[in-house]
This record gives sequence, C-alpha cells and structure tokens, in this order.
Amino acid sequence: MTPLSVLDLAPVPAGRTARDALRNTLDLARRAESAGYRRYWLAEHHLAPGVASAAPQILIEAVAAATSRIRVGSGAVQTGHWTALSIVEQFGTLDALHPGRIDLGLGRSGQRRTEIARGAAASGPVREDRVVGEVDGLLIPAPFDAAKLMTSPKFALRSALLQHPGAEPRDFADIVGDIAALLDGTYTGDGHEAHANPGEGAALELWIFGSSGGQSARVAGERGLPFAANYHVSPSTVLEAVKAYREAFRPSDTLDEPYVVVSADVVVAPTDEEARELASPYALWVHSIRSGLAAIPFPTPAQAAAHRWRPGEFDLVADRVATQFTGAPETVVAGLETLRRVTGADELLITTITHGHADRVRSYELLAGAWDHGSAAHRRRAQAMGDSR
Repeated sequence: MTPLSVLDLAPVPAGRTARDALRNTLDLARRAESAGYRRYWLAEHHLAPGVASAAPQILIEAVAAATSRIRVGSGAVQTGHWTALSIVEQFGTLDALHPGRIDLGLGRSGQRRTEIARGAAASGPVREDRVVGEVDGLLIPAPFDAAKLMTSPKFALRSALLQHPGAEPRDFADIVGDIAALLDGTYTGDGHEAHANPGEGAALELWIFGSSGGQSARVAGERGLPFAANYHVSPSTVLEAVKAYREAFRPSDTLDEPYVVVSADVVVAPTDEEARELASPYALWVHSIRSGLAAIPFPTPAQAAAHRWRPGEFDLVADRVATQFTGAPETVVAGLETLRRVTGADELLITTITHGHADRVRSYELLAGAWDHGSAAHRRRAQAMGDSR
C-alpha cells in the first residue's frame, strides 16, 4: 500500500489568528497519527498573514511532543536562509528530544529566489520537449513564470528581512554536503575538524525537495537521498523532476534505489459538490501568493463567491486550481491513484486547506479511510487475478 503523509502550512483562516492556526496544527497532527498517516511535515513560510509556519523547527518540536508515533519534519527548510551548522544543531536537538522520529527536508528556495531576482536560470534552461496536457490521465499544465514575482519590490524587502546585508546563499550542493558531513562527523575545513553537538550522529532522515529537473533533483539523486517532488506547487514540472532524480540516482548507504514522494493539494468531503465549495477559496489564496508574495488568511466560501475576477486575473492561478484534487472520497482516490501511477510515487504527500478546521480534519480522515479501502480492494483484485491464472 502506498503510504500517505501530511504537509501542513499552519494556515490562518480569515477572521482567526496565528494562535488559532497553531492550535489547529497540533489537533490535526494528533488526528493524522490516529488515521494512519506516515509523516507530518511542516512548511517554512515567512511574512505571510495567512500562514503561521514561519518557525517550523519550533513547530516540529510541538507536533512531536503532541504525538507519539508519526514521523515529524520539515517540508522544507529553506537553506538559503540558514547555515549548515544551524540546521544540523536545530534538528540534532529535535532528534535528541524525539529520537528516531525526525525528518530533515531541505529545499533551495532561498537560493533559487536570489538567482531569479538576478536573472539567472535557477532551474536550468526551459525544456523544449516539456509536456503540456494530459499524460496517461494526469494533467500537466503550462508552466508558471515566477520571475516577475521574484523581481518585485516586495521580494527585495523580503530578502532584506531574511538575510544579513551582503549575505550570499551557499550553493545548494555545497550546503547539503556540509549538512551530511556534520551529521556523520566527517566535516573538515581548512584542515580542522568541526563537530556539531547536538547533531552529529543524529538519527535523522535526510530529504531533498524540488520542483523541477534542476539542481535539487540532481543533488538528491547523486547523493542517493529520497526526493520529494512538488506537484501541488509546480504541476507543470513534476514529471521532469522525478525523471531527473531517477536518472541521477546512485545507490548510497541511505537507499539502494530511488524513493520519491509526490505532493498533492486535496480537499475531500462526503460529496463532490461540497468538496468543490470548501475548495472554492483556494484560487483567491493562491492568487495572493503569486501576485504579492504573501498568502492572505484563507477566505470563506462566501467570500470566494463574492469575488469578481478581473480579465486575465484567474490565469495566474489556473494551473494550481486545475490540478487540485477535490471531491468525494472515491473521486479523489481515483485522481491520486493516477498521480501515483504516472509519477511512480512511492509515497504521496497530502496538503489540505479549508477555512473551517473541522472540514480540514474531516478531509484527511475521509481520504485515509478511502485510501485504505481502495488499497485493500486493489489487493483483492490482484489476488483474484493471480488465482485465476
């Protein structure tokens, strides 16, 4: 059975506060553990009124303390804002407090944003053979160009607040190498050793997150690390991301063969109609991110219904809305099975945002129950086919 895991941004519903969002996160983590999800990962977002996961390392500790079995981690640490040592010491501390349950997910977001702001090709050249349309039932939309977004004045302010003046993000491959060396106790610099405590020898699972077939996918493959591909953030490039990872993969002490997690944006309700209504504010929320670098508090369905889109405005979010999996349990399970099959995912990472916390909890619980039932039915069909041969 393909495992399901959770990616949580600690969303702030319209009319609520960050305190409410963080309490909701702890409640959802307990419910996710009871429902059988494998992992509970926290995203790193800054300067966003609608997202409360600005300090995921602190939130990971709270979630781990509120649960007992589920793995807890980052999805992902933005390495452009941290040094290798600070990351290792923070997650080494988490492992010391909750041994054997912590995942360290790394992303190059901070480095990538800086490159785009300078006009560099952060993810490599645009592929002329990029697929747009359906691939075996999976929608692959046209790519979203983030360059305009990341060269805005608001981005400059964001960068100034997240980094010291004149600070330069390390190359992603180098910082991943430094983190790995600090964790296994082999770090040296200028002929001298350095040992992180806590951190060295920590029983962390090290993950790489990526949205394209660029450096993140290659680093994950070359180092033999598990890879998380972001269909929910960049659906247009998920296939090239997993392809690049698998092509670059080399067996390691961590993995003998590639291991891929693929993310998906999901809303489940008892009926397709109710799920669509609960998901209706999603377009407004994504638009706030893509037009102004700051997620707004998640609107109500009534607020979404009252909004009037200006000509061309919806185009900014069309790819994300079209690739969100919404519906009754059987509808969403069918869509996720397609995503799993086409990408070859070993695990699916589910992120769900609704205005009402109870609706979000119910969505995860309905999906978990339907996924288990569907997997059991699949096993029975496979057994029956085997017996008939």
